[in-house]
Amino acid sequence: MPDLLLELFSEEIPARMQRRAAEDLKKLVTDALVERGFLYEGAQAFATPRRLTLNVVGLPVKGQDVREERKGPRVGAPEAAVQGFLKSAGLASLDQAKIEKDPKKGEFYVALIERPGRPTEEVLAEIIPQIVKTFPWPKSMRSGAASASPGSLRWVRPLQSIVCTFGPETEEPVVVRFEVDGIVSGDVTHGHRFMAPGQIKVRRYDDYAPALERAKVVLDADRRKDIILHDAKDLAFAQGLELVEDEGLLEEVAGLVEWPVVLMGSFDEAFLDIPPEVIRTTIRANQKCFVLRDPRKDKLANKFLLTSNLVAKDGGKTIVGGNERVVRARLSDAKFFWETDQKVKLEDRLEKLTTIVFHEKLGTQYERVERIAALAKELAPIVGAEPAQAERAARLAKADLVTEMVGEFPELQGLMGRYYAAIQGEPVSVASAIEEHYKPLGPSDRVPTDPVSVAVALADKIDTLVGFWAIDEKPTGSKDPYALRRAALGVIRLVLENDIRLPLIPVLNFAELRIARQFGRAEVRAFEPAYTSLIELIQNIEDRKKLTALLFDPIDGVAGKPSASGDLASIIPDLLSFFADRLKVYLRDQGARHDLIDAVFALEGQDDLLMIVRRVEALGRFLDTEDGANLLAGYRRAANILRIEEKKDGRAYNEEPNRHLIHERGQPEEKVLLEVLETAARHAHEHVMREDFEGAMRALAELRPAVDAFFDKVTVNAEDPEQRENRLRLLNAIREATRTVADFSRIEG
Repeated sequence: MPDLLLELFSEEIPARMQRRAAEDLKKLVTDALVERGFLYEGAQAFATPRRLTLNVVGLPVKGQDVREERKGPRVGAPEAAVQGFLKSAGLASLDQAKIEKDPKKGEFYVALIERPGRPTEEVLAEIIPQIVKTFPWPKSMRSGAASASPGSLRWVRPLQSIVCTFGPETEEPVVVRFEVDGIVSGDVTHGHRFMAPGQIKVRRYDDYAPALERAKVVLDADRRKDIILHDAKDLAFAQGLELVEDEGLLEEVAGLVEWPVVLMGSFDEAFLDIPPEVIRTTIRANQKCFVLRDPRKDKLANKFLLTSNLVAKDGGKTIVGGNERVVRARLSDAKFFWETDQKVKLEDRLEKLTTIVFHEKLGTQYERVERIAALAKELAPIVGAEPAQAERAARLAKADLVTEMVGEFPELQGLMGRYYAAIQGEPVSVASAIEEHYKPLGPSDRVPTDPVSVAVALADKIDTLVGFWAIDEKPTGSKDPYALRRAALGVIRLVLENDIRLPLIPVLNFAELRIARQFGRAEVRAFEPAYTSLIELIQNIEDRKKLTALLFDPIDGVAGKPSASGDLASIIPDLLSFFADRLKVYLRDQGARHDLIDAVFALEGQDDLLMIVRRVEALGRFLDTEDGANLLAGYRRAANILRIEEKKDGRAYNEEPNRHLIHERGQPEEKVLLEVLETAARHAHEHVMREDFEGAMRALAELRPAVDAFFDKVTVNAEDPEQRENRLRLLNAIREATRTVADFSRIEG
């Protein structure tokens, strides 16, 4: 079967775009082929700093022949209908059509259409130029004289040549001829920019890849990565050192070179007094180099590894020397920042935060720090932290944003705060919390366990979520510019992985309170003294209801403050729903069922994430048992009858069953169900109050025999209207009893 070789040769392709571009090229070409009926055996795409290459294996020589019958108008139809039929079928006259009879519709014309399959190279010449012209580069440019034309080619960097060949292994492949913006396809490519810049004539992939290798180009990015990693480890081992591995940097460096050559450089040992993370960040960011570790001293070594794109005649001495000069200059800057920053205490930097706007509708970083500190102090007793330390850590958490080091390397925020806090004598927990309050940054990131860190991390994320909900800046679709999904997942992981009992509703209310106060809500400020602590707010349900009422109106702006908008009362249920969605994602990744999460979250007041998860786990185990399956079946039978009858009657049967009527006129099965139901519901409630969810479900399972007997022997829709209504109330009691543990209507399957 013939193969396709396609190479798009450019002046440059940025490293960060290469993998995605290779995958895009493969998908666009193969999808276009399949849409036209051209199936293939396999495809692989590659990228280097100068070329995108695609190899599609097992394509047919031509497309399949098409033979179809097309039904036309009735014999004697208007001339316009006949002409339309002839045109669509490609017929010159009705003589080329046949007439068929239909017993009901009479005679009608039929066209037999036969089209031979198109040659594959013809189809390729049609689809590839269009793909090149519309290629989805994140950023692209026009170049050359043709760039003056509005419709000229846009490419990531100037496109220089196109190779496109097609043919079977046993024959000489043909060049698929087409032209894109003056660039004519051919069978000539180029080797390494410096070591083998000459032209290379290629036939198919099997000789193309080896020819590039001889011309000092390693086509496969994964192989370039393997070469760099292997050679780096070997060089390090030869010096008694260890490579500090960095997958992100390795991926980037492999996209910068076509022929990787790893070299070792060094810097003055005096720079090792700088924190190792600073050294690594400096060398990584500025020179794309790897750092090395001395296992004997358990610290960084004063050496680094760089990846050259050529084999230098002097063994790389000039290249290494140039990199060493740059590294020395960058480390000198870092050392200056490090020493300068230590001269000013973190608390003395807080005033500068008043000049940094966090968000135009949410105030400055200083105002945000005030809110976070207040919330962290209140959260501290709940998570087992010392309130004063939590408040102190929160106040200092953002201070390093105005240091010289973080100004140069923003990715070091938090980390530098920890270093500076430790130097100025802050407690270990306070210093750690300054660094860890940003965590977890993703699903695989470590979750803080120190109580002070947990308190500040929760406060930071909750303030972020409540704030952006208050100004109606919520995630939409795939857009989440403020990383609010990550913040919610961070709260979930902090709570669950540290086994924290944290009712969300009062915590969110407290955060709302701080935001509302900041924006001048006088009535909220007057009410605030009632909440001297978050613990009191959690415990006082009636006060929480009053607070919700006070927060009903949108936030009002005041003089000198930007206005925020949004219904603060509505953000709590909306945020809880958002947490539920994030919790589903988190638990689904661990094998839990999303419908069980819905079933638990649907119960009023379910805002304790840890208890929700435990209830979900218990519900899942229970439903896997025979008792659970039978109880669910009984619930559904009762719920379905109720739904039908309530819809028919236009009313709900949510009143208590009439015990007297059941005992006086009911059937034995009714009486038994009533007694068992009351006992089971009471026991289930008692178990739930003790947070014994499996015990609650076992109590409800006791309903099974009585429910089965009721449906077997009792007619719900009795002729007596009073009995019918009472039996529907009894079914509602079954429905309500199950809500002790979950909303069974949300359970699927």
